[in-house]
Formats: sequence, structure tokens, C-alpha cells
Amino acid sequence: MSKKTQPRNTVTALTERPNAQVLIVGGGINGIATFRDLALQGVDVVLVERGDYAGGASAASSHMIHGGIRYLENGEFRLVRESVQERNGLIRIAPHYVKPLQTTMPIFSTFSGIMNAPLRMLTHKQRSTKERGAMLIKIGMTIYDSFSRDGGSVPKHVFRTKKAALEDMPALNEDLKYTGTYYDASVHEPERLALDVLKDGIAAGTGTGSASTARATNYVEAAGTRDGGVLLRDRETGEEFAFHADVVINASGPWTDLTNQAFGGETKFMGGTKGSHIVVHNDELLEATKGRELFFENNDGRIVLIYPLKGRVLIGTTDIDADPSKPVTTTEEEIDYFFGLVKHVFPQIEVTRDHIVYSYSGIRPLPRHEDTAPGFVSRDYRIVDTPIAGLPDSTVLSLVGGKWTTFRALAAHLSTEATQKLGVARKVDTTGMPIGGGKDFPTTDAQRALWITAHRDGLDESVVEGLLERYGTRAAEVVDVLIDGPVEPLESDPSLTRAEVAYFAQHEQAVHLVDVVLRRTNLAFVGGVTIDLLDELADVLAEALGWTTEERADEVQRTLDVLRESHGVVVPLHSAAQPA
Repeated sequence: MSKKTQPRNTVTALTERPNAQVLIVGGGINGIATFRDLALQGVDVVLVERGDYAGGASAASSHMIHGGIRYLENGEFRLVRESVQERNGLIRIAPHYVKPLQTTMPIFSTFSGIMNAPLRMLTHKQRSTKERGAMLIKIGMTIYDSFSRDGGSVPKHVFRTKKAALEDMPALNEDLKYTGTYYDASVHEPERLALDVLKDGIAAGTGTGSASTARATNYVEAAGTRDGGVLLRDRETGEEFAFHADVVINASGPWTDLTNQAFGGETKFMGGTKGSHIVVHNDELLEATKGRELFFENNDGRIVLIYPLKGRVLIGTTDIDADPSKPVTTTEEEIDYFFGLVKHVFPQIEVTRDHIVYSYSGIRPLPRHEDTAPGFVSRDYRIVDTPIAGLPDSTVLSLVGGKWTTFRALAAHLSTEATQKLGVARKVDTTGMPIGGGKDFPTTDAQRALWITAHRDGLDESVVEGLLERYGTRAAEVVDVLIDGPVEPLESDPSLTRAEVAYFAQHEQAVHLVDVVLRRTNLAFVGGVTIDLLDELADVLAEALGWTTEERADEVQRTLDVLRESHGVVVPLHSAAQPA
């Protein structure tokens, strides 16, 4: 039977029991984290996501877990304090994906911006395009350090004069006067971290199938209301059904107003901005970064970054008002902007369009900001009790704002709001609770070697090492699956095995080929997609998911289209070994 008529088990679990205490609409990191928190409280909770998990705004991040040093100028001290605490906490509870990152700021003046900073803080309007100088940045870094007194998760900042700075990083622009180096953190695998949080939530539930108290499915959208409940639609089969919940949480990010509109409510909470990035394969630029993020103010006042990641260099980001009802992509003007900022910092390094292996854009879930300059719009979040006529028996909570760094704390706040509405007492605090494969993660070479030896189960050591890198200690679960399957490396990418690709479909709810290429792996991000690889992946997934020959071909074509239209990646339809 075609997958387009056969409902998935995750959907059947909802249709067989179309009710729960809480329904979360939106499977980005904040919705997923709230799902986990509520499941840990023993609440009967359901999460639905119209696309793939972490496939919307959460997939368009700068891969940073940061305290937000620039938010100090906005006067958002509460957000900075919470962000730094959460950053330090994630380094401890998710060490497999979140790691300290040395960050250097090149500085081109001493006193510039010192007079404008108070006006920017008070008015949230750009007062000048002159770059912030060393004195202002030094004050900011000192305050930033003061928020991080929890046992030294990251070192304090270091300031260098021009001579020392150029000795430290010789490729930097010789016109600089200082550098300031501090530590934040990066998330190497944001989509996989989101999956880890989701799995923790599902595991926290009791019962199985429709009896489970923690149910989640992707590719199901909230299409409206029916019979006093939320009308859900399986986007794979077209099946629609009403779902009733005491509390409905709208965690659909930049699409929050559109979701409320589908429910029959009119809200104007959101005013998201578009952020784009490019990923380049340029060895000279990669070497020039010295393994650090370059985080600095471009000459137009925009805070931007150059960040080495996975053997490539990520460059971003823009901050442009955007309409969430329309798709966003990286424009030629934005690419030129990125090239210009590289020149600003590394004037001798040439970056061209030929170096770009991947690009992506997303809309930040920011609050409506009227005439406030985009860069000064608050990155904080709030929870709004939202009356919806079409859901008379449900309390609707709309999440406005939120960012990757604070997802755990935000989820605790949102979960608390929901449990209070339900009259249920919280019983679990997620502070310090390890996430997924971060539990007992080996952090030294010796510990890693011991873990790999203890979990090999006859597999090649390099295979287990790769699994530990991808899954943390949850790799033990993957090993159990692999030893029962064909542990054959893919011919087009030996870092993956056929059994692991099948695992994405059977244990991680991958529904489409594009889910694997974009979110279960880094294949697209690093520019590693070839037509041979797509064909090989499609063969494995077709067997695991029961695709027909026609469906398999459609999946390959759809993936090619998404890569080209959304990410600027044109995959040659012939391998280098094949004649055209």
C-alpha cells in the first residue's frame, strides 16, 4: 500500500485517542523542549509539527549557544544573565553537541560609539553606523564575564593591542587597533540536539501507542478548528481529524499569528526578521580563523560572524524584516554583503561564489517591533494567554519570541504556565538534567577510548567512534540496531552505513529523503551531496519505508529541488565517474 494512503504509527496513535491534556503546535526547539518538560511532569502531552522536526526557524540558526553580549546594549540584562547561565548549563548537560567556542572581536577604534550607546539602549534605534570602539567593548566584556560566575564553565575575556593581536592572528586586517577574545559556545548539531530532546520527552511518557502520555509526530499540521477542537491534517495522507486538549500551546515561532488565524483568532504578536547564512569551502579562510569564531561589527553597524565548522566556514547573518507567509532564500545581495564583511576582517583572502557549498535563510520568531531597528528587537520571550473563539473549551497559550540558547529555561516557564492552567503540580526540575546522549558522555581522549572499547560489540572501532560523535552516549542504542542490520558502508559516503540510514527512518521519524540529507546528517551543510549518494540513500529508505519505484524517484527529485531552490545547491545529475 502506498505511503500516501497508509497512516504512520505516530499518526494512528493520535487518531485512535484524539485528546490529551496539552497539545503543542510547533516542533521547533522550543516546542520540543516544552514537550519534554511536560512529559517529565507526568502530563498527557501531544506535539505536532507541520514539517520535519526542527525544520523551520530552528534549522536556520547560526549554530551558536551564546549569552548575547550584544544584548547588553539593548539593556536586556535579564536575558543576558539567563542566556549565560543556560549556555553554561548546556555545556554540562549536552556536551556531545554543545561545546565552548573561543570568539575573537576585531576592533578598529578606541572610543567610537561611547556616546551613542546610551541612546541606543534607551531608544532601540540605530544612532550611528560608526563601529563600537575598544572602550565600549571592554565594558561589555567585563559585564559579560560577571554573569558567568558558576564555576568557570568558560574562561574570562582577553584584550590584545594591535601588535599582539596580529601575532595571535596574522591574517587579520592590519588597520585594527585591538582584539577582544572571550568564550561563548557552539552547537555543532542543532537538529540532532532537538531530536535528542524529543526522544527524552517520548521516553518520559508512560504507555505505548495511543495509550502513551507523550506522543509526537511530524508532517501533521494544525489546519483550523472543528467541533471545538483543533483540526489536524496528516500532510502525507490528507487525513483530517479533530483533536481536543485542555491547553493548546502555539509554539509555531514566526508563524504564531498565522496559526492563531487558522484557529479563527486575530493576533499581531510577531514581527520576525530574515537571517541568511552561507557555508564556504575555503581552506585559506578556514586556516585564518585559527579555529575561532570571528564576531564583530560590520561598518554598517550590523553584528556579523565568521565561524569555522565541520571543515567549512559559516558566514552570517543578515537582519531584514520579512513576511512569514512567504518562503525566504539567500539573495545575491546578501551574498555580496557576506563577501564584503570577510574583506573587512581578512582583506587578503578572496572568497567567491565558487567557494559556496550551501546557503540557508530563516525567519527569527521576534515580537512585533513597529519602528524599532531590526538589530535592536528584543530576543527575549513572553507567553500570552490568547482567547480563541473556535476553541471554547481550551486555554490557548501563544509563545512569542525565544532562541536556541534559552530553550530549556523557556520550556520550564511555558510548562509551568500549562501545569498551572491544568491544576497540576510540577514534580521535576530539568536544571542540570542531562539531555540524551550527553548523559555520561566521555570528555577526555582516555574516556572516549574506554567507551568505544566497551560498546564495540564486534563493530569496527572507527564506526563506533563516528557514532559516538553523532549521537553521544545514545550511540549505544544505535550500535544495538546496527549489529542486527547490514553494517555496510555506503559506497558514496563510507562514514555512513546502510543500517544507520535505515535507523533514521525506523527510530527517528525520518519521512522523506530530504529529512536525512538536511537534518539527520550534515551531508548538505558541508556540500557532500552527490547524485550517487542520493540514489544510495533512497534505495535504503525505500526499503525501510516501503516506497514504490515511483515514490523513490519522486523523493530524489524533491530533494534535488529543495537543495536548488532553498539552499543554492545544484547537484550534478552524473557522477564524475560517469559519462554525461
